[in-house]
Amino acid sequence: MALLPFAVLFGCSNAAPTGGIENTEFQTADGVRFKTETVAEGLEVPWAFAWLPNGDMLFTERPGRVRLIEGGKLRTEPVFTVPDVEPSSESGLMDVSLHPDFARNSFVYLAYAYREDGKQVKIVRYKFADKKLTEPTIIIEKIPAAPNHAGTRARFGPDGKLYVTTGDATDWNLSQDNMSLAGKTLRLNDDGSVPKDNPFVGKTGYRPEIWSTGHRNAQGLAWQPGSRLMFQTEHGPSHFEGRGGGADEVNIVEAGKNYGWPTIYGNRTKEGMEPPLVEYTPACAPASGAFYDGDKFPIWKGNFFLGCLRGAKIIRIVMDGRKVVRQEDLLAGNVGRVREVAAGPDGYLYFSTSNRDGRGTPDKTDDRIMRLVTIPAPSSPR
Repeated sequence: MALLPFAVLFGCSNAAPTGGIENTEFQTADGVRFKTETVAEGLEVPWAFAWLPNGDMLFTERPGRVRLIEGGKLRTEPVFTVPDVEPSSESGLMDVSLHPDFARNSFVYLAYAYREDGKQVKIVRYKFADKKLTEPTIIIEKIPAAPNHAGTRARFGPDGKLYVTTGDATDWNLSQDNMSLAGKTLRLNDDGSVPKDNPFVGKTGYRPEIWSTGHRNAQGLAWQPGSRLMFQTEHGPSHFEGRGGGADEVNIVEAGKNYGWPTIYGNRTKEGMEPPLVEYTPACAPASGAFYDGDKFPIWKGNFFLGCLRGAKIIRIVMDGRKVVRQEDLLAGNVGRVREVAAGPDGYLYFSTSNRDGRGTPDKTDDRIMRLVTIPAPSSPR
């Protein structure tokens, strides 16, 4: 049975988004005390993070800029600006990921929308050297896209393969069309070739890159520590599609399975199609997903976090393997639209706002990259 969010974060309010909440203390239902810190501000729809081995952060902005937070400070000039990016509505420059062997090869992967015979998405590999991105190599291209429902996360899994989530490009039929790359999860080698053990290799009527089918617009992608299960967050139907609003999902995505869109969504079921682990109605618009495995919040280890655009919050899901134990809303109403969420190498939980994406109400500091940091428990009186 799909679960709805129910736990409450003490200290949250319905206040308008503001950049001045650093002195506000929050406390979770199980007693974890934290506050927010601003890492960078004045940004334009920061979409994704990737940490370099020295702890510096690369991040993307939707209009096409790759930027660097170096020694804790934002570098003024971009590291790189994608020359052929096509930002419109929900799409543009999206994900950034490092190769698992980055320390040796310095490879950085970007996922972005471009225009060629209509709107499409591609993944391009670059070499990072002297704080610049050079030597572009196309890994995969011509993934169908549209101003909305363009995906895209492109992340390396525990098996060293590159997994790519793609949107349905606002054409429902493409999600069940297995000769299309739209509405799928793809699995590739690091050079863009197809792994021989992909589930549909050699099967008539299927593109060999496909790992899973029947997705609408998955934008969160993470692997559970220990189990190595792949979790995805996915946007459900909008009101204008005539299917009601909501039905956003968290799915455990496995090889060769069909996740149902547009035949099933939310709590609907059909034999041969996978229902979600969690369903959210009304919509929260989950734009990201990350497992926490740091040391600053020990009680959060193994918890799954998703950033929510429409919900304007972070949802914390306490997991026991495949089982959802309980859920809790963090920062609801305090920072506006939340896009990326990720555990940093310093043990803190980072997130970005998306209040300048045309659907939010930005203040003078937006957009921002922020992090949740611990507050020590008060000392007991002697």
